Amino acid sequence: MQLVQEIYKLTIEYPREELYNLTSQTKRAAVSVPSNIAEGIGRNHKKDTIQFLYVARGSLYELQTLLEVALMNSIINHAQVEPINKMLVQNLKVLNGFINFMERSQS
Repeated sequence: MQLVQEIYKLTIEYPREELYNLTSQTKRAAVSVPSNIAEGIGRNHKKDTIQFLYVARGSLYELQTLLEVALMNSIINHAQVEPINKMLVQNLKVLNGFINFMERSQS
């Protein structure tokens, strides 16, 4: 959830012409991560939970890509994206650990 908050703060500074493109897509990718985790856990079935965790992980990678696009196009700079990239890496580690735990406990 903290990652979502940081993305919302960051995208406030995006150019107005990106409002319905890069800004919207970046926010949606960020919100998708905790939303898919919550939905997967709410399904109360390990196979469904694992599938939603994979979707959440895909959204983290999508978010990483969208930040790289913004960086490439000078919408944001390295100083702005570095703390968020650290959060992304940490989120990926935790999520991968959770996926591994769920897969091991599935059998």
